Amino acid sequence: MSKQIIKTDKAPAPIGPYNQAVKTGELLFISGQVAIDPSTNELIKGTVKEEAHQVMKNLKAILDEAKLTFEHIVKTTIFLSDMSLFTEVNEVYGSYFSSDYPARETVAVKGLPKNVNVEISMIATVSL
Repeated sequence: MSKQIIKTDKAPAPIGPYNQAVKTGELLFISGQVAIDPSTNELIKGTVKEEAHQVMKNLKAILDEAKLTFEHIVKTTIFLSDMSLFTEVNEVYGSYFSSDYPARETVAVKGLPKNVNVEISMIATVSL
């Protein structure tokens, strides 16, 4: 089975040896995104809701490049710096979906890249 690298300048460039997303077979694996504004390459410093919106915008840009939408998402992982942020992040996250929500887990971790509060990765199916 072959793999196709998905990349766009409308989402932050990887800050390590990985790709924004990799498509293989019927699945698209999107690397964890943080609140970096791709137009400035700067971290969004604001509320956790502003961070979460930027993360979702970055994920949407990658989905757009792959010609997919949030409806194609089958699995998400949300990483939080503190579980007390769950309600605010969940509110933002949920606003990007209309129905048939994907499977998901949310975990609090000791640290995230660039000391952000939220990072989200996704898996999408390329067919509905």
